[in-house]
Amino acid sequence: MLVHSRKGKWTVWALFFVLFLPLFALPLLVIVTASFSTNWSGAFPSGPTAEHYSAAVRGESLQALTTSLITAVTASLLALTVGSWAALAAASLKKRGRRALDALFMLPVAVPSVVVGLAILVAFSKPPMLLNGTRWIVILAHTVLVTAFAHQSVAAAIVRLDPMYEQAAASLGARPSYVLFRVRLPLLLPSLNAAAGLCFALSMGELSATMMLYPPDWMPLPVQIFTATDRGSLFTGSAVAVVLMGTTLLVLLAVSRIRTKASYR
Repeated sequence: MLVHSRKGKWTVWALFFVLFLPLFALPLLVIVTASFSTNWSGAFPSGPTAEHYSAAVRGESLQALTTSLITAVTASLLALTVGSWAALAAASLKKRGRRALDALFMLPVAVPSVVVGLAILVAFSKPPMLLNGTRWIVILAHTVLVTAFAHQSVAAAIVRLDPMYEQAAASLGARPSYVLFRVRLPLLLPSLNAAAGLCFALSMGELSATMMLYPPDWMPLPVQIFTATDRGSLFTGSAVAVVLMGTTLLVLLAVSRIRTKASYR
């Protein structure tokens, strides 16, 4: 910590808990508590039950969770591939070219995601690229929305790379492709893993653009949570939300372990 005095450390920790508990921890605790309740008419819930989770891990909820996982994994891999390739290509451009490429990739983040969803819906609702009504339009929207984060993460890591390793490999006669796959990409592996985890988490929770695009047979879990709460099933929706949070956290923990091993390499 930057604060070294005992009194200063206690002050920082107290300020952290004052800000963290009401803004972040308390809302999540309310969701978890509601998922185990049947009624909440007073200050505290009543009627403890686990029946909501039986509905949250089977049937339509399980199918929606599988849909979210497939969508998030596919969109993350596509975003990581496109974003990393663009970041590597931008490293060889001049300053003005890098700025233009950065602006292009940040454009979907600079506008509301519902605008991105509408743009994709209009662009791919007619031949020759007719994706409307298929799962691919949802995956495409998620890819467009998260690619900016993959690009920025990898681009920031490239700036910090020591060029000595690449220069040493090139001076020994290594081809550019060999330098890329055996020197540069291994050095970028921790950043690639971090970018993949970020893209996955963002895709798992994306709702605005998905609501405009999803077909009936490809409903991600956030859409089902919104639908359940909109019908008044708040407690069932809370249980499904906890399942979504838990699944996302488990995947992020697995990715963090891979990133830790990669950083030691």
